[in-house]
This record gives sequence, structure tokens and C-alpha cells, in this order.
Amino acid sequence: MTQLKKRSVNLNGHATSVTMEEPFWIALRDIAKARGQSLNALIAQIDETREGNLSSALRVFALEYFKVKH
Repeated sequence: MTQLKKRSVNLNGHATSVTMEEPFWIALRDIAKARGQSLNALIAQIDETREGNLSSALRVFALEYFKVKH
């Protein structure tokens, strides 16, 4: 089982923590790099349009991104 990793991110000038499994953090870093964005910028963009909690929105975003790519 993959352990949860807690990371601090900056959203609109406010620090918040997000807890997700490491593979999702890796996927989001890869997506941000492919888009020429920082990880914080990508997370802020996802945060602006999310419904529900942030960690769930990030997981769904990563899954949808790679679903479309493959």
C-alpha cells in the first residue's frame, strides 16, 4: 500500500497542506512540468474550479489528464 505524503502548498498567498499518495504527487509534478508551470501554479489552477476537497480534486485531475493522454 502506498503511504500518504503531506505537502505544503501556497494557494493565493496562503499556505495549506495537502495529503495524497506519492504517485499522485509525481503525476502532478509531471503534468506541471509538461505545461511549463510550477506545481503550486497547477494546484492553484485546479483549486479555482474544484468541487469538493482539494486532494480529491487533484487526484481526479491527474487521472483525467492521463486518461486523455492515453
